[in-house]
Amino acid sequence: MTTAAPPPAEQQWRGVATEDTEELSAGAGVFLRARSRRLLRELLRPHRRTLWGLLLTILVQNAAWLAGPLLVGIGIDVAVPALVERSDPWPLIWIAGAMVGAALVDTGLRYVFLTRSGRMGQAVLLALRRQVFRHVQRLPLSFHERYTSGKTISRLTSDVEALAELLDEGLDSLVTALFSVVTIGVVLLVLDLPLGLVALLGFPALFFVARWFQRNSTAAYRRTRETIAALIVQFTETFGGIRAVQAFRREPRNDALYAALDEDNRRAHHRAFWLIAVFIPAVTLIGNLVSVAVLGIGAARVIDGGLAIGTLVAFLLYLRRFFDPLQDVAMFYNSYQSATAALEKLSGVLEERPTVPEPSDPVSLGEPAGELVLDGVRFGYTDRVVLPELRLTVPAGQTVALVGATGAGKSTLARLVARFYDPTAGEVRLDGVPLDRLTDTDLRRAVVMVTQESFLFSGTIADNIAFGRPGATRVEVEAAARAIGAHEFIAALPDGYDTDVHRRGGRLSAGQRQLVSFARAFLADPAVLILDEATSSLDVPSERLVQRGLRTLLADRTALIIAHRLSTVEFADRVLVMEDGRIVEDGTPADLVGGAGRFAGLHRAWADSLV
Repeated sequence: MTTAAPPPAEQQWRGVATEDTEELSAGAGVFLRARSRRLLRELLRPHRRTLWGLLLTILVQNAAWLAGPLLVGIGIDVAVPALVERSDPWPLIWIAGAMVGAALVDTGLRYVFLTRSGRMGQAVLLALRRQVFRHVQRLPLSFHERYTSGKTISRLTSDVEALAELLDEGLDSLVTALFSVVTIGVVLLVLDLPLGLVALLGFPALFFVARWFQRNSTAAYRRTRETIAALIVQFTETFGGIRAVQAFRREPRNDALYAALDEDNRRAHHRAFWLIAVFIPAVTLIGNLVSVAVLGIGAARVIDGGLAIGTLVAFLLYLRRFFDPLQDVAMFYNSYQSATAALEKLSGVLEERPTVPEPSDPVSLGEPAGELVLDGVRFGYTDRVVLPELRLTVPAGQTVALVGATGAGKSTLARLVARFYDPTAGEVRLDGVPLDRLTDTDLRRAVVMVTQESFLFSGTIADNIAFGRPGATRVEVEAAARAIGAHEFIAALPDGYDTDVHRRGGRLSAGQRQLVSFARAFLADPAVLILDEATSSLDVPSERLVQRGLRTLLADRTALIIAHRLSTVEFADRVLVMEDGRIVEDGTPADLVGGAGRFAGLHRAWADSLV
């Protein structure tokens, strides 16, 4: 019998969730739990004194809460007879006063606990959000290329919110339940040993139900986290690529994918809720059966005179308070399992190590000149070698154009120079200093990359230009824009430099966005500038507009230009033709155009395309 293939939507879900599912596999479970505990200890370590204070507060509060049944029993056995037989109201007054005092202490300390635990919980969440955000920013491109933005958003939203629920609601329930179960168990045995032993007969059944719930809910709540993450990933990718979705009329397909993921999420939550729906009534049933048994046996002993009625009432009240918190434990376990799954994923992200770490013994760069040397550089993505062994020297101040077919290794070379990756062999040096010996601050001050996407952040044009040097004044920002040739179009906007560019710079044309990114790079004033196909997405009028700014930008600095459009090559002092990760031609544009090599052929084909 053959098994039918899953529908496309489910195949897509399996592809999205593979990493998370593997991450939570049984073989890695023990490690993940240990990793999560380490992260939790790190987060709670600054709040140790607060935690001890909260523990003391909740213990005293629970003691006041547990005083009620005992005072009721004493009132029935002592205060009521004194009032009836001797007309002495004082025992009843004292008992009533004690109950009011216990209630006030219970209320006051509970208020203190909830407010202080809430503040501590928010402080922990604030530290966690900052830690994750700061860490993810520093992770290499290889991490972001395999770890989708949807998953990152899920870590910082739904996973952090799961921890927030645990800290806001679960801590109080857990401590109260544990204290109540242990303390009331002791009190029951002290109040009356035979009835206490009868009450303990319910423990085997409770243990069996609790173990069943624990085993099943662990998998169920992890599944809910996985399905939520998959939903966020699909949502993010759909609306991040909404132009392509609408252009190719893929709305029905995406709707089917999202519906399948939504249904998976519904089933996961249904399973979790079903477990609670079974567990809580089971605990209630066991508690009621034990209460019936205690009431029957206790009533018989009261009739025989072997047990005071007040003791029986107090025993029954304590018994109810014994079983009720166990239901709270189920709800806490709900939050706990959800938070544990979230904590495992967050700790996994935080344990990702940068593949381009800061050097332990950095070398100071000083004022960079811009000489680049790639000495026997070898690099590949996974098992695919892109640069087998590259040797290249670029003198300071030289503009080098990199041309070649897609996949020749041009962008990889640029990323190594920008140290988005480290080579697997060989060395990349700037002014004689290996890049992995430079601090991140020195490297980013000396080397800047401008990509074809010209990414602009939400905010004003001035803010986006100043991104290149955050401390720059408005005068310096405007000077950079004037130098690049962007001032005219910026000044013509409704609010000039204070014009909001909208999301991803949607208010500006492609050419205008590119000029703003050039102004940003000009303001940063790097010694080495890398242009990764910076004009490939522009139309001819926009390209001409940008090229005027490009001449200013390239002046007096080392530059690597990756260009598919050979019109950009005219700015270069030198052209390198790459093929299969090797430099196959090297010379000035004029020399190579006049020859019979690959660049000459590329140039002729480009010139013919313009006719």
